[in-house]
Amino acid sequence: MNHREANDNIWDVADGQSGFFTTGQAIAAGFADNTHPYHVRVGNWLRMYRGIYRLARYPQGDNAQLILWALWSRDRSGRPQGVYSRLTALRIHDLSDAMPVRLEMTVPPAFRRRKPLPSVLILHHEILPESDILHRSGYAVTTPLRSVLDLVRSGSVSRDIVRQAVREARQRGLITVAQFREARDRGDVPSWADDRLENSLS
Repeated sequence: MNHREANDNIWDVADGQSGFFTTGQAIAAGFADNTHPYHVRVGNWLRMYRGIYRLARYPQGDNAQLILWALWSRDRSGRPQGVYSRLTALRIHDLSDAMPVRLEMTVPPAFRRRKPLPSVLILHHEILPESDILHRSGYAVTTPLRSVLDLVRSGSVSRDIVRQAVREARQRGLITVAQFREARDRGDVPSWADDRLENSLS
């Protein structure tokens, strides 16, 4: 494979990830492992984290940080394991006025990374059903209902924030009464929150 083909390949990969790509993706695109430092040195690539780069000429989008840490959470096969959740998910869905400083991400129980954990991240270990996950370009996020229920169960934010998020989600059709009642029937809604949240949806 020639250099032009490798460049075209890595551009195609990075284009779906806001300009980011991993060491493994670069190798699959046609760049030998020992050439990566050269591309950083001459300014073609920006090293963003261990094993993660960004094309220097690619415009940085609003979701750059979300994609960076999604790639950080990848497993050995290169598949991201983290799903943005809780307050971070509310911000992604533009629900409530909460402005979290750190990114909350739910990862599988067996997920492990070298310590220290990047200070920007808060990890929650849990298995998420696929029905509770929305896939965006370059990252994944929990559904509005799952995001709200996680916050309700954790008790980590004020109830006013939860009610605001539910009202706004209802107004935009992101959470329906039927979905909430299904979650309640599964036992996913604490008793203290049942009437209050359903009233917010009415």
